[in-house]
Amino acid sequence: MIGRMPAPSRRWPFAGAAVLAMSGVLGLCPSAVQASDVSSGPTWARQHPAVHPSARTGAAMAYDAATGTTVLFGGQGNCLGGCFEPLGDTWTWDGSTWTKQAPAPHPGARSGAAMAYDAATGTMVLFGGFFNGHPLGDTWTWDGSTWTKRAPAASPPARVGASMAYDAARGTVVLFGGYDGNWLADTWIWDGSTWTKQAPVTSPSARDQAGMAYDATAGTVVLFGGDGARGNVGDTWTWDGSTWTKQAPGSHPGARSGAAMAYDAATGTAVIIGGSTRLNRLLGDTWTWG
Repeated sequence: MIGRMPAPSRRWPFAGAAVLAMSGVLGLCPSAVQASDVSSGPTWARQHPAVHPSARTGAAMAYDAATGTTVLFGGQGNCLGGCFEPLGDTWTWDGSTWTKQAPAPHPGARSGAAMAYDAATGTMVLFGGFFNGHPLGDTWTWDGSTWTKRAPAASPPARVGASMAYDAARGTVVLFGGYDGNWLADTWIWDGSTWTKQAPVTSPSARDQAGMAYDATAGTVVLFGGDGARGNVGDTWTWDGSTWTKQAPGSHPGARSGAAMAYDAATGTAVIIGGSTRLNRLLGDTWTWG
C-alpha cells in the first residue's frame, strides 16, 4: 500500500500540463500590458457566464468531440482558513455557458488527474490524481452524461501529475510518468477496455508535469520537459507506438514543469506555453514544434 505522500510543497496543488489538455496558470498585472502586446490576430476574450465553476487549481480538462463540449472535472478550491479543498464536480462548456452536471456515480474529489478524449471510443478517459495526501489509481470514462468506473485487467499504479494524450495513429490513449512519492518513468496505453504497460527500448527519465500532445503532422506523440528528481528538465521526446525517441532540436524551450501543451491543427504544430522553474519563477514564453 502506498504510504502518505510528502507534505504538499510548491508542487502540489498545481495546474499541470499532463492534467489539462491545455493547462497552466498565466497572469500579467494589468499595468504590465503594453500597446505593443496588442495585435490584429486572434486574442483572448474574457467570458462572463452567469453560472460557472468555483475558483480552483489542478482541475482536469479536455475537449469532448462526441458532444462538442469541453469537460472539466475536480481540482482544488479554497476553504475557510486558507486551506485547499479537493473538488469532485463535473462541468461542461458549450462555448458560451458552463453547465454543472449531476452524474451518479462519479470520480471522487481530486486534483492533478490526467484526462484525455479517446476518439476510438468517443469517451473521455480520466486516471489517477491526488486526494488528501494520497495518489489515486482509478480509471473512469465519461460518455457525455455519465461517469463509469472501469475495472481494467491491468492498470498503472496510483499517481498524480501523469502526462496523457490520445494517439490518433494507433487509436490508443498514452500515459507517461507521474509522481507517487517518487517520480515515475513508465509508459501505458489504454485501448478502451484495459491498460497495457509498454516496454520501450528507450524512454524519458522519470518525471511528472510534462507537456504532452499528439502531433498529427508527424503521427507521433510529443513530450516535453517536466519535473524530476534532479529538477526541471528541458528535453523533447516522441512516441511512435512502440518506443520513445529523444529529439535533438537546434533550439528548444528552457527546462520547466507544468507547461501547457496542445496541437494546433491550423498550423500543423504543437504549441507549448508557460510553466515554472524549480525556483518558482513563472514562465510566459510560447514555442511551437513541427
